[in-house]
Amino acid sequence: MNVLRFCAAPLVALTLAVSTSAFAHDPSEKVTILQDQMLKNVPGKKALMIEVDYKPGQSSIAHKHDGTAMAYVLEGSITSQVKGEKEVTYKAGEFWYEPAGSEHLVSKNASTTQPAKLLVFMVLSPDEKVLIPLKN
Repeated sequence: MNVLRFCAAPLVALTLAVSTSAFAHDPSEKVTILQDQMLKNVPGKKALMIEVDYKPGQSSIAHKHDGTAMAYVLEGSITSQVKGEKEVTYKAGEFWYEPAGSEHLVSKNASTTQPAKLLVFMVLSPDEKVLIPLKN
């Protein structure tokens, strides 16, 4: 299991053995790669499973993903908003889907006192970026 720590502003996201410089993270945000596997039944695509731990009040920068993402709240509550949709707060046991290329405007721990944990599963090509910060 690989544990990655990133520097700069926090984000929900995700990378596997990609360069950590591709991310803008708070150094305290913990992103753990659980699996990084090429898909035999979908040539040219891989599956990536990541666990993201948010400290109380922590949030991600606005970003998008080249790959498709599915997120499941393991612990606490996460507030998420994809461009064109309403902001929604998901509790432990709830989940959402983000089509490839979706602009993820809000991703944050809904609590300022309790941690939150998110499991993210992505499907993407090995050369696609996991996270692309959005310009203001």
